[in-house]
Amino acid sequence: MWNYTEKVYEHFKNPRNVGEIENPDAVGEVGSIICGDALKLTLRIDKAEDKITDAKFKTFGCASAIASSSALTEMIKGKTLAEASKITNHEIAEYLGGLPSEKMHCSVMGMEALEAAIKNYRGGKAEKVILDSGARLVCKCFSVTEGKILRAIKEENLRTVEEVTNFTKAGGGCRQCVGEIEKILKDYWARAEHKTFAKMTVVEKVKMVEKVLAEDVNPKLKLDGGWIELVDLDGDKVKVRFLGMCSSCPSSSATLKNIVEKELKEKIDQALIIEAQ
Repeated sequence: MWNYTEKVYEHFKNPRNVGEIENPDAVGEVGSIICGDALKLTLRIDKAEDKITDAKFKTFGCASAIASSSALTEMIKGKTLAEASKITNHEIAEYLGGLPSEKMHCSVMGMEALEAAIKNYRGGKAEKVILDSGARLVCKCFSVTEGKILRAIKEENLRTVEEVTNFTKAGGGCRQCVGEIEKILKDYWARAEHKTFAKMTVVEKVKMVEKVLAEDVNPKLKLDGGWIELVDLDGDKVKVRFLGMCSSCPSSSATLKNIVEKELKEKIDQALIIEAQ
């Protein structure tokens, strides 16, 4: 049983603005009934003020999906398109007093339907719009594209397959795509960390180096009774010190090259220069 707030229960049992606006000015339709969740959002827009005067929805899905859709329509009515476009899935969840992490994809669906509706309105045609329709399909069970997964990873700072599933549903069915999701995660964060290291502050760089030493280097060195610590960081030059049994080990230079340098370059930046003191 999910731990829903009273506000989620209220919007599920008594959803607001259910239905479909006749001859709407904008339509946003995301998801698929076949995949388990689907949302159709229709809007009436005051063209003179660029303001949403009415919003209705039709949702096929769980309590969270219905409550999120209901909340979204209440949040956007009376707002200009510019104001509405800034609404995030987190704000939808907060409006409801929070959602279980496993149900955050429901608030994401609402945000995407709104984006699709605004895009539809700007394009001048009231018809179905599917975001990322041309992107590579990763999860066939829930029709989740690589573009949608990458967007969730970036915006939500996702690090695990479970987190990706919570926000996109990808990997929540037959799980044959789990390996591919893991690769997408690994490649994204490798590119992001390599790309931004040179632009980080000294404090951010130190934290990143110490994280790799603590999680990837020292567990290996401690098997032989030693460990390593960061002494100084100057641009791309990382100065470290061997401690414990490693401080007097005749093979410390090989350890520096084959373990310390290898891990730091792979996890952070190939341009790093590693020196032992």
